[in-house]
Amino acid sequence: MGGRASELVEPEARQPESAAPDPGVGSGSGGAPPGAESGVLAFDRWAEYLTKVLFLIAGVGLVGMLVLILSDVIGIKVFAKPVRGGIEFVTFFAVVTIAFAVPHTLLMRGHVSVDFIVDHLPRRLRLVIDILMILLGVVLLSLLTRYGFKYAGDLRASGEVSMTQKIPFYPFVYGMAVSFAATLLILLLDLVKAVRKALKTWTR
Repeated sequence: MGGRASELVEPEARQPESAAPDPGVGSGSGGAPPGAESGVLAFDRWAEYLTKVLFLIAGVGLVGMLVLILSDVIGIKVFAKPVRGGIEFVTFFAVVTIAFAVPHTLLMRGHVSVDFIVDHLPRRLRLVIDILMILLGVVLLSLLTRYGFKYAGDLRASGEVSMTQKIPFYPFVYGMAVSFAATLLILLLDLVKAVRKALKTWTR
């Protein structure tokens, strides 16, 4: 899913001032009208803001997990009394930390990608493979988002809670579904950029 994503978002090389404008840009031949360009940029900024908010929540979850583990260790070693339900709390904090960090990690191209074979392919074929990989990611995240919200609704209806602290599961599943939706949004933006890049390359 990461694939050649870093290549997709690199800015286009600026044309020299003396060069004649490209008639294909903005005229439907591989380009996009100014309105569509500004719309994509605005959507991109909004998605970046959303992922930052989720990433901040993930950071809070990480700090909470560390504080809880430290408190549990001190409670056991010093007072011979562990934190009640500590394992459950750590599990929930871990869910928040991992799930909410995924969209921002994708936006920053932090996922591992193995592309030593793709690097040796022709440029046009690489662009096609990039689009196919992003499409697979879109399909996967669409399913995760849909069934994530559905599963959270089922948990809410059933009233399922944790064994020790009786914490309901559904808010955390809803959070995961929101994270999946944000990740899907990033992939859709990558898909738009990849298709536009491919059109510009293939129509030259």
